[in-house]
Order: sequence, then structure tokens, then C-alpha cells
Amino acid sequence: MALHKGAEDDRRLTVSPFLGTADPLGPMELAPPVHRLADGPVTADTAYQLIHDELMLDGNAKLNLATFVTTSMEAQATRLMTECLDKNMIDKDEYPQTAELERRCVAILADLWHAPDPAGAVGCSTTGSSEACMLAGLALKRRWMRRNADRYAAGARPNLVMGVNVQVCWEKFCTFWEVEARTAPMEGETYHLDAERALALCDEDTIGVVAILGSTFDGSYEPVAEICAALDDLQQRTGHDIPVHVDGASGAMVAPFLDPELVWDFRLPRVASINTSGHKFGLVYPGVGWALWRDHDALPEELVFRVNYLGGEMPTFALNFSRPGAEVIAQYYVFLRLGRDGFRAVQQASRDVAQYLAREIEALGCFRLITRGDELPVFAFTTDGDVPFDVFDVSRRLRERGWQVPAYSFPENRTDLAVLRVVCRNGFSRDLADLLLADLTRLLPELKKQPVPLKELGVPAREAFHH
Repeated sequence: MALHKGAEDDRRLTVSPFLGTADPLGPMELAPPVHRLADGPVTADTAYQLIHDELMLDGNAKLNLATFVTTSMEAQATRLMTECLDKNMIDKDEYPQTAELERRCVAILADLWHAPDPAGAVGCSTTGSSEACMLAGLALKRRWMRRNADRYAAGARPNLVMGVNVQVCWEKFCTFWEVEARTAPMEGETYHLDAERALALCDEDTIGVVAILGSTFDGSYEPVAEICAALDDLQQRTGHDIPVHVDGASGAMVAPFLDPELVWDFRLPRVASINTSGHKFGLVYPGVGWALWRDHDALPEELVFRVNYLGGEMPTFALNFSRPGAEVIAQYYVFLRLGRDGFRAVQQASRDVAQYLAREIEALGCFRLITRGDELPVFAFTTDGDVPFDVFDVSRRLRERGWQVPAYSFPENRTDLAVLRVVCRNGFSRDLADLLLADLTRLLPELKKQPVPLKELGVPAREAFHH
């Protein structure tokens, strides 16, 4: 979560006289402070209206093409979540059926991701992929520590190999748990990790390689099978047995349905663990994630705590304790509601919209596609070299119509490349895509009248990047 500072000012909220139920003058005397607690309460209706009015300044979730996170669910799912808002996921003994639905979700994912023995796979729900990645990273580090106990005690420092395009949670993991982050930079037209660059960074102190199934920078899949094959060869030559974790925050809920022939999951013996975000292409409101290990050996027993809580013993592996159960129940609802064919239809519809929109934007003649939406239903594009505007100008102008399309520069070694990225989620229809195209087409003549990109005139480029 973002860090925030306190405030010293005494700003107060103004209350309309019409917020009073019987006395229109009474509410005018209210002026609740903004940055400290008031001396007394206000009515529930007044509190609701004050907050409701402020939140109208937030963007429209349907028009938010920056986020991967689910922005719409069926009314029945919302009703289930509302009924379960008071359920604490940690209270397994108090809410045994919620715990059972969590267990079923783990079993469904183990089957979906081809665990060699689905009954032997181990998994849990988390608050999102960030926590799931932390847990997977801890398991990788602890397994390395077991194999290298003497060297670790003597000062050997573990490292984790990944591409520079990883989500920030992996940088956090390395910082929090004192692991050296070895990141492969982007090179040329390759915008994610490949087998050659992964292998070049590995050594006897590598706890694992993180492969991303669906890069947040451009929606592309990293070649998991090729990375695993290269590590197989490395083990034969050097004896270094380096496991792979697949960060499938988005792709692990897309590839099984749209790319069933792609081998990226537990079918590869070197894949030790996989995570996904239920609240991304798992089609659930935030926040729920999932972490799975191929078997008990992949998750060191000493990381699992057995807690006696509310009368029952419970194994737990988590960074926090109390957590809402509503999102887990919503995940099971989506699994039950859609099945394989339903998931395939929903994800295919999103991919179809992404590919259609990418083609139409390319046809406008002012943009060059970086990706085309044929892996994740996500694509990135940049301006061509001959137009007097840049991606930041386009993003700024689209925001005037309510569209949130992030513009950002790529990282290390390709900071010269700035792109716009569009995420096509469930609920972003072909009709909405056409409205976006119409607005973009309408703006282009005005953008072409600029003498130069606005940043050259001193207007700061507004970088926006949302994982």
C-alpha cells in the first residue's frame, strides 16, 4: 500500500442543509474536521453522502484501461460477498465451509495447472499476488538454505534471477528478506527475460528463477519451457539445481483456457511453484491471490505454522493473520459459475477485443505496436517517429474524455522507449473499444497541430504505470 503522511491543517467538511432529515438548519452547524476525529458523531446518512460526493472524483472503473484488476462482477457474486463481509478467513474452525471453499479452489487450480499429483499439491489463498510471491520467494530461499547450510552460515549471499520487467513485489521480497536481486535488462526488441540471459545470471547461490507469464509492461509471456530446459542443461553441466517460480499473476488464468498447448506449468518438473491473482483475470474483485507448490517437498515444513485458534489446530503459511473471506468465496463462485468453457469464452472475448483494438490503432498510421494482445489481452504501442506528439500527450488528452490509458517509459537499457498500454478486461466490450477509437481518432488532428511534444515546451510528462 502507498505510504501517507499526516496533516496539521484544520480543514473541515461543509455540510449542505438538505442533508438534515428534519431540521435543514442543523446540518449547517456541522463541520467535521478532515484530519482528526470530531468531538461527536454525525448521522449515518450524512457520513455516507459526504464520502459519496468526494468519491465521484475517482475515475470510472469501466474506462480504466490501466488496471489489470477486476472492475465488474455479476450481481449474484456481489450479493455473496456482501453476505460474507463479516467472515474472517483465518477463523477456519468458526467458518468451516468458507475454509472448505478455499480448499476446493486450491484443488481446482492444482488440476488446472497440471500438478503431477493434484492431491499432493499444497496451496493457499493470499491477499493478492504480491503476498503469494513473497511466500513463494521465502520457500525458494529456505530450500536453498537447507542445501547450502554451511556456505550460508559462512556468509554466502543468496540471489534471485528475474527480468527487469518483474512486478515491484519481487524487488520488495529481495529487499525485505536480504536476497540479491539479479535482474536481466531489456535489450533491443526483447522486453522480457529469456533463457540465455537467465542462465548468464545463475550460479550456486541462485535460489530460483522467476518467469513471468504475462509481463505487465506489454502483456507478453516469458518462455518458461525454454528457461527450464536451459536450467536442466545447467544442472547437468554444473550440478546446480535451480527451481523456477512462475509468476502467473495474470497469465495463469488466461493460458490454460486460450493457450492449452503452451507448456508453462507443473508439467515442467523444474517449476516448483506458481502464483496468480484471483482479482485479475481470475475475475474477482480485489483482493485475493493464490500460491501453489507442486508438492510438499517444494514448501519447507518449517515455514508452515500450526496455530491453535478458536478450538482447532490449523496449518497456515501467510504474512498476515486476519483477512476477509468474501473474495475467496467469490473466487469459488466464479469457478462454479463458468467452468472451463465459460472461462474460455470470457478470456477469448477479452483477447478478441484487444487484438481488434490493436489492429485499428495501428491502422491510424500514427502508432507502432509493441505487442498485439495475442497473449495476455493486453497490448502496448508507441508513436512513430514523425509525429509532433508523444505517448504522454495522447494519454493526457484521452483523460479529458475519462479514459485512463497509462503512458510510461520502459526500464533499464530501453528508457528511450515510451509506450501506452491498454488492458482489456472482462466488461470492456467491443462497443467501448469503438468509443475509445472514436475519441482517439477525433483527437489526432488536434495533436498533429502541435509544433512539438509538450514536454519539449516545459510541460512535465505524466508517467503512469499500473501493475
